[in-house]
Amino acid sequence: MANQKTDRADDGVHSASTGFQATPTNFRAIPAVATPGRPGRAGIPLADPALDRIARKLDRGDRLDFADGVAAFHTNDLAGLGSLADREKSRRFGDEVYFVLNRQINPTNACVLDCRFCDYAKRPSDVTHYALTIDEILGRLSPELREVHIVSGLHHEWRFAHYVEIIRQIRRAFPDITIKAWTAVEIDFFAKIEKISVEEVLSTMQDAGLDSMPGGGAEVFSERVRQELFRHKIGADRWLAIHGIAHRMGIPTNATLLYGHIETIEERVTHLLRLREAEETAPGFLAFIPLAFQVGHSGIVERPAGAVDDLKTLAVSRLLLDNIPHIKAYWVMLGEETASLGLNFGADDMDGTVQEEKIAHAALAAGPLGIARERLVALIRGAGKVPVERDALYRIIRRYERDAPGNGMVRP
Repeated sequence: MANQKTDRADDGVHSASTGFQATPTNFRAIPAVATPGRPGRAGIPLADPALDRIARKLDRGDRLDFADGVAAFHTNDLAGLGSLADREKSRRFGDEVYFVLNRQINPTNACVLDCRFCDYAKRPSDVTHYALTIDEILGRLSPELREVHIVSGLHHEWRFAHYVEIIRQIRRAFPDITIKAWTAVEIDFFAKIEKISVEEVLSTMQDAGLDSMPGGGAEVFSERVRQELFRHKIGADRWLAIHGIAHRMGIPTNATLLYGHIETIEERVTHLLRLREAEETAPGFLAFIPLAFQVGHSGIVERPAGAVDDLKTLAVSRLLLDNIPHIKAYWVMLGEETASLGLNFGADDMDGTVQEEKIAHAALAAGPLGIARERLVALIRGAGKVPVERDALYRIIRRYERDAPGNGMVRP
């Protein structure tokens, strides 16, 4: 399956007037400022000395390292870790939390790969595989959507031109919808079947209407895990290279981590640091989305990661990824309650309404298939944050009053 368990989300630093701008690297080395209602380090009760050392480094504007990441994952002071991550998030975005009115489209589940963790993909010989027509894809979209998110299987018969035509027809039918499509795994596949470069693939997609790329297919940057779970899929170096090419071509992308299977804490931290390094080299990541592994029928592990692990992963991601703007609490995989809690553990985005999602739900994800705008607003407010509706590139559509009744729309 081209995108592992579901990327979900998006977005980043974008100018409504000038288009994509490379993500700035000045998110790190932000001095500690005690904002009203937000205590500085001295006001955070840290029971773990390792967290206190991390807090002091953050106060000095020092970059956290591998040992800090491992220590943060192993801490028993969950409240203290959440406080640090929430403070770092608040330095960037205050109390604002983003969401988007979006829909995910999965054009086919036929896939030439055989990743062990994927319950969604079907072999070409499986009679239960499906393939949507372009008209069926268009019929799932509507003008009020702000984003369409497209990830798919690597179909055994579709040619590159068909994937391009999907983007072209969506752009023609819905000129105002931002199109986020094709993981690095799919881009690599297109280049191989068409016998052209990644640059040519992306240029063709841009001309057809592509705006950004999702972050799926990264899984975890560990060759050990790749050989065990997805040995026929591209590895870390190729994934990072494709995203770097996209960034240099002005195509913003997201990044992900699939966690909660056979990876180690050290491998998680290494993954995060490689993403941070990649952003330094070729800026352009909009958001990072930790994807909780859905056990499904894979038999890889008996049970999914628990809420504590989910919250730690969000928090450590916010602390280590000091140059990637947004951290997403993807409710489809985390569930509404944990995702809402995650908004106080460093996350500043809940993704969106989604409406239709097949990949994670094929693996028995517990989240509802769609959440209305009003429900997302309520979940964000319930976490004590201010809901902000955005488009796929984080251009603000409207903010919602903290205490306003109903939708409470203000400052469109």
